[in-house]
Amino acid sequence: MLQRLDLRGRDLGTRTAETRALLPRPEVAGEGPTVAVREIIAAVRGRGDAALRELTARFDGCDLPTARVPSEAVAAALEACPAALRASLEAAAEGIRAFHEAQNTPPHTFSRDGLLIEGRHQPVDRAGLYVPGGRAVYPSTVLMTAIPARVAGVAEVVLCVPPAADGNVPAITLAAAALAGVDEVYAVGGAQAIAAMAYGTETIRAVDVIAGPGNVFVAIAKREVAGIVGVPSAFAGPSEIVVIADATTPASLAAVDVIVQAEHGPHGLAWLVTWSEDAADAISAEIARQVAVAPRRADIEATLAMGGWCALVDSPAAAMIVANAIAPEHLQLMNADPQSLVPLVRHAGAVFCGPLSPASMGDYVAGPSHVLPTDGTARFAGALTTRDFQKDIHIVTLDRAAFERLGPHVEALASAEGLDAHADSIRRRVSWLAGGGS
Repeated sequence: MLQRLDLRGRDLGTRTAETRALLPRPEVAGEGPTVAVREIIAAVRGRGDAALRELTARFDGCDLPTARVPSEAVAAALEACPAALRASLEAAAEGIRAFHEAQNTPPHTFSRDGLLIEGRHQPVDRAGLYVPGGRAVYPSTVLMTAIPARVAGVAEVVLCVPPAADGNVPAITLAAAALAGVDEVYAVGGAQAIAAMAYGTETIRAVDVIAGPGNVFVAIAKREVAGIVGVPSAFAGPSEIVVIADATTPASLAAVDVIVQAEHGPHGLAWLVTWSEDAADAISAEIARQVAVAPRRADIEATLAMGGWCALVDSPAAAMIVANAIAPEHLQLMNADPQSLVPLVRHAGAVFCGPLSPASMGDYVAGPSHVLPTDGTARFAGALTTRDFQKDIHIVTLDRAAFERLGPHVEALASAEGLDAHADSIRRRVSWLAGGGS
């Protein structure tokens, strides 16, 4: 199932870029998808709801007169949710809320010789969230996006979800939306949903930030509208995992952890990295056995055919060089001493240590958002947090002593840059003070 890549004896270099050049990676954001996404965005931007209706009929197979899901239907879905499932949703929500509340910090101040700066984290007014559909339902993603937005202080939270063929959004997704306090739910998916939230239509008002994972078309669409709205820098696309194992790793556990992210479907990555050939053989064989009986076998095989690799390396340190070069969404440390590898982690969306910490815990209940960087963007981006729904505002106040101390430096620097009005803003205040201003 996994393609074998023997890196033993290879010079992996000292920089991740050098190692990255040695590693295969399927192209995700190619020219074809980008062109298609741009056409969809242009259609929605130009024709609004009419384009949404046509695109929903084309891609989702249903004709919806309006994309808005009635608020009564959202509330009813939570009331009708089976008790045991609702309890699990609530447990997940509690953990997510608690973790993200710890991220919020009060306004901070900096003071130095009469210069006072107050820093505030100001939430955006309206946040748009995208939750995938089609291959599966993702109430967990509703919680993982809406709760951080709410904790950040966002006043209006909007959710777009692809409808099923019958035109409805799955009840469990609506239940999660009600539990998380989502204000508006729209049955619209794909790049067209991103365009609608970015530019607005007759039905969907434009938002300030768009967050949430999706397929390659959704991820590209977010890149295309970045600058029109705030978009976290991560490419939140097809799922990825790197499992690092050794001879002590239970083969069945390592195998299922490779499969966990692969079952999301094609275009993702699933890597096993080990310095033990016996472990490579045993885990690869176990993957084949588990995939053969997996309910989502077709999706798993599609992922592994393009992005499933087993890399043999010389040492734990070499394994971490490979992992950092991949910069995976999920990094699972399943060797005998996972904590010894943690200091070597440089690029990963989330790290899971030991046999009892599978990535699936992070997907549902651990607390941090499972919206993580993919396609190598963990090199410069991280998990979705409350800060993705906030912006920093600095409030600056100077007393006379601070102005007189710093003003000459402003005048000198502004004059050096040829910006006379900047310099004059200081000179005029000097004159004003000399005339008795205070």
